[in-house]
Amino acid sequence: MEVEDVDWMLHALVVEGLGAGTRRQYLQMLRTFHAFVVERYAVQVRGTFGVAVGKGGMDRFNRVRHAGDDAAVGLPPGRERLEAFFSFARSRVAVASDYRAMARDYAMLRTPYLSAVRVSELVRLDQVDVHLEQGRSGKLHVRFGKAANASGPRPRWAPMLEGLDRILAWYLADVRPLFPSSPALFCDEDGRPMKRGTVRDRLARLLDLEGAAGEDRFTPHALRRACATHQYERGMDLIAVQQLLGHRHIASTMAYVKPSQHFVEDVWRRATDSAVRALAG
Repeated sequence: MEVEDVDWMLHALVVEGLGAGTRRQYLQMLRTFHAFVVERYAVQVRGTFGVAVGKGGMDRFNRVRHAGDDAAVGLPPGRERLEAFFSFARSRVAVASDYRAMARDYAMLRTPYLSAVRVSELVRLDQVDVHLEQGRSGKLHVRFGKAANASGPRPRWAPMLEGLDRILAWYLADVRPLFPSSPALFCDEDGRPMKRGTVRDRLARLLDLEGAAGEDRFTPHALRRACATHQYERGMDLIAVQQLLGHRHIASTMAYVKPSQHFVEDVWRRATDSAVRALAG
């Protein structure tokens, strides 16, 4: 295994849409395995093949920065930007040559923004996981929540926010029956569950149709981060945001929530005005 092999692996994981934390775990597994080979079999390898065990493709460059680093995670798309994008996507549903695919994409991309599910969780949702009767506006049963520290899946209930229940009710009644019968909530033309890379490609195609460029473009993962940030800006408690995201540690949630500069300035102004009134009183 050479450095180029590890670089190729990291590139493939990025293309697949895996987050920085998951990519870092892959690297750690490689480092652990390499240390095991060096400790147990370095002598045998030299004796059998006549070569010394090298660095195993690891160097100081093929590392993944922590997701909490400010330089690694920028601001998610703003509320106005996403309203404009979804308005465009909704307008394409009525005129698209492939109605069922465009309608599916619209509902599929609205789901992570209005429930904060991960893309890996989104593609594993089944139709039976949509519970419109749960709570005030329905919930998604995320049965395959992201595992941590080699544990099994961590299931949770994700609330459907800001009208997602109506969108999914429409999708299940009018759009999903147009696809082959299968358990998957969002499927391809053969009824198989969508893949993470396909979700990313479908979003990129819509952004191309919209003519979005530069900072106006975003990824499916950015929709999850935008959900967390916008709900926090609307007044959701940070602990509630943590539960919404399915995070084990609040530090992970704090890395996701990136309020806009306008929001920060507004909070500062209101706090200053409140302090001035208190002193005057």
